[in-house]
Amino acid sequence: MTRLLIHVEGDTEETFVNEILGPHLYACGYTMVSARLIGNSRQRDRRGGIIPWSAARRDILNHLKEDAGRLVSTMVDYYGLPKSHPKAWPGRETADNVPFQEKANTVENALLTDICEQMGSAFNPNRFIPYLMMHEFEALLFSDCEAFGRGIGRPDIAQEFQKIRDAFGSPEEIDDSPHTAPSKRVERLVPEYQKLTSGRNAVLEMGLDKIRAECPHFRDWLARLERAGQA
Repeated sequence: MTRLLIHVEGDTEETFVNEILGPHLYACGYTMVSARLIGNSRQRDRRGGIIPWSAARRDILNHLKEDAGRLVSTMVDYYGLPKSHPKAWPGRETADNVPFQEKANTVENALLTDICEQMGSAFNPNRFIPYLMMHEFEALLFSDCEAFGRGIGRPDIAQEFQKIRDAFGSPEEIDDSPHTAPSKRVERLVPEYQKLTSGRNAVLEMGLDKIRAECPHFRDWLARLERAGQA
């Protein structure tokens, strides 16, 4: 399976996959790496939440069925993921009550179980590798605060970014309150922050290796994708 399709939540993640992650994974044996926005953007909650799992699942199942040689993954924020019916994503409500280190895996395992049940007993579960960002894309940018500042044209606030980063064990632990989520912290320091362009530039400045080193859950996901491409 050397073709990879990653279902993403927004334009920033789509750009990240196509321009940054994809070129890295081609060196691991993939012949195609692409991103696809989950569902119709008009279906999204106006407060920023992702679409219901039923709609996301439909997209994932369609793409798994139409190409038996394709590996499928996801790249969506844990922050804002629906946890109440009818929009709920499997495992999200349960994840509220487990330690931080288990939250993402709790949801990801539930997603995998649901997809496997829908695909039937003949389905190879290795074809679906769900991934949730803890707690959202902006957390990854705190992997290298100096590069973050340079990438968005604000090297003067790198120390402010670093103070935020130093308060947590890893960038992925920066919490998901509506007031203190990574993106909210960034926007308070940089009101002109534009997620698509600024986020892309920051990642290009710091590189994947820095994110891999600082973000354990991202590192695990990337390693799984690398191994799958080489299998």
